[in-house]
Amino acid sequence: MAKAQLGAEVSVFDCDILRSAFIKAVIEENIPEDKWRSVAALLISDFTGSDDVDPDLLEWIVRK
Repeated sequence: MAKAQLGAEVSVFDCDILRSAFIKAVIEENIPEDKWRSVAALLISDFTGSDDVDPDLLEWIVRK
């Protein structure tokens, strides 16, 4: 599980939701691939309430 703000964990279920939301945003908003990481990082940051984004979670969300 990914770490969030103050050591809180992001559950596997939450990770799946974040990835699904990311994929939906990419498709619906036609986001170019070179913007994927920044969009995913913002999504994670908004969800966790922290600017510290777990790099492993970020990579998992943006993978093809």
